[in-house]
Amino acid sequence: MIHSHIVPKLIRLHILYVFLALLLNLAYADPPYRNCSNTDNYAVSFRNNLNNLLLSLSSNASITKFYNTSIGNDPDRVYGLYMCLDFFTNETCRDCIKTASQDILKLCPSTMEAVVWEENCQLRYSNKSFFGKLDVTGNIPLDNKQNISQPEEFRSVVKVKLNNLTQQAAFNVSANMYATGETAFKDKTIYALVQCTRDLSANDCNLCLQSATTDILSIYYYSIGARLLSRSCYLRYELYPFYGDTFNSPGSPQKGGGQMKIWMIIVLVVVSACLVIVLLGSYVYCYMKKKGKNGNLEQGRVQYIGDPTNLDFHHQHFQGRYKSKSQEFPYFDLASIQVATNNFCDSNKLGQGGFGPVYKGILSDGKEVAIKRLSCYSEQGSEEFTNEVLLIMKLQHKNLVRLLGFCIYGEEKLLVYEFMPNNSLDVFLFDPRKRAELNWTKRLNIITGIARGVLYLHEDSRLRIIHRDLKASNVLLDYDMNPKISDFGMARIFAGNEGEANTATIVGTYGYMAPEYAMEGVYSIKSDVFSFGVLLLEIITGKKNAGFHQSKRAPSLLAYAWQLWNEGKALELLDPSLIESCNEDEYLRYMHIGLLCVQEDACERPTMSAVVVMLKSETVTLSTPERPAFAMGRFTDHCETGPDCVSVNGLSISNIGPR
Repeated sequence: MIHSHIVPKLIRLHILYVFLALLLNLAYADPPYRNCSNTDNYAVSFRNNLNNLLLSLSSNASITKFYNTSIGNDPDRVYGLYMCLDFFTNETCRDCIKTASQDILKLCPSTMEAVVWEENCQLRYSNKSFFGKLDVTGNIPLDNKQNISQPEEFRSVVKVKLNNLTQQAAFNVSANMYATGETAFKDKTIYALVQCTRDLSANDCNLCLQSATTDILSIYYYSIGARLLSRSCYLRYELYPFYGDTFNSPGSPQKGGGQMKIWMIIVLVVVSACLVIVLLGSYVYCYMKKKGKNGNLEQGRVQYIGDPTNLDFHHQHFQGRYKSKSQEFPYFDLASIQVATNNFCDSNKLGQGGFGPVYKGILSDGKEVAIKRLSCYSEQGSEEFTNEVLLIMKLQHKNLVRLLGFCIYGEEKLLVYEFMPNNSLDVFLFDPRKRAELNWTKRLNIITGIARGVLYLHEDSRLRIIHRDLKASNVLLDYDMNPKISDFGMARIFAGNEGEANTATIVGTYGYMAPEYAMEGVYSIKSDVFSFGVLLLEIITGKKNAGFHQSKRAPSLLAYAWQLWNEGKALELLDPSLIESCNEDEYLRYMHIGLLCVQEDACERPTMSAVVVMLKSETVTLSTPERPAFAMGRFTDHCETGPDCVSVNGLSISNIGPR
């Protein structure tokens, strides 16, 4: 029999579920969508130039579907462009750009660069010239909420169609970088559209649409329709006509779709508003009732604590303060962690990292976790430490190890991570017997996953993170051998703000450190690119860069790989265990990319966004790699100035700056 006090909770939960479902449908149904840079509080002259730019773009939208221009003089010069979907009339384009000009100022106030996508057009501006430059970062994938019954077959048909349209749009001069087409699927018709900004070269248009096709079909292959919004291109496919002569506008009388949609929105809004009122009333009632009870409990706790110098003070203070936020404040008490690890028993020890030992733990609900016991106490106070951990926990990517929670008890600080059953990459890669388990397909998946994870840290997360200790032992493997990068964000956790990082003395790892960092203490995102290049070469050769000796031919794996590459003998470095499964052309291309990443001059190295594109597309022409850095070193002097281009610090752990 159900207890009477449970029923109201079930009703409230059901109402909440229905409300959120309706709200999500409304939230994701309509544009505009945006991508804004950080708030920069630009100068008045920049704002005036921006306003004039938007007026210029709006006035040209009634004449052409694409236009780019710049207004003003450096450093307050503003560059901008717009693109309307080619099947719309000039009048529709003008109205769309006018709306986008208003929305971009509202959605991205005081930003030096921004892009807004409306239903029929997109508008972009920046304080830096981006004309003719391919940009596939920050793409926004969207899907039709209905699913297809045969997703794999459907994906195959859509892929072929999008690839054909891509070739047509990119390389048919008369197409103006725009193409549409239909193809049959069972008893249905697939309608597809692709379009690039016309400032791109044909090759860049091809590359952008290929990247978009790969991304959208890897995420939403099960949906009956999807679109991808990119700064440089656009694609969409549906099981209904949405363009050209086949396009049914929202006001079309053929199906009454526009009126029906309006009525549906009105009904949903009214119902949602009623649900909000009910929910708010229930929440206020329950909160006031609970607050009355908790008040007495808090008074009793304070009286019981007594002496604030007691080591239990911080523990109980955090529990008391954040008890009502347990869902968003994942705090673990020390007693539960001690039980989970059998009081940090050596038999549960997974390894010893640069930041302290790591133990396997089993929580009370049976969940397996990895617990890092920090051996160097942070110089931050408990409050600052907590805020930094919570910030790092908001970073979510399938190729990053998830930080689940933490514990502070006196001076004890512990981090709780998801458990990776297959240990770290180095355990497989540098063991002659286990290495055979990593066939060519698995290694490519690992390389691509690491690249995507680092790209997320550099460009796509809400923070900009430079890892600074990317190596095989910091890449963990899940049940399916998918890679997950660990120990990102540790500089922030250990040292706090940049000005406080001077006291940290943790050094880097031989063989993975970029020369400019090892020799001069200078680091940037290109330092991580170097480490990734070393890791890529290690993965495809099965050889470790640190301590590499090859019959006096070269001092390092990088040097020997470059030597063989120039002699046309690169296949000599192929891991013997890959001979059966490896594609030689792919191997040579991946070695080429690795050598580009480890070039001695940091400016010559590609960015991680470029690396991801190179790995995904075989049509990208690769430049000739210059001499790699052969010297490795370890330094602990530091004088830090910033995370982006040139900074000095002896930390070989993650560096973070706000995005």
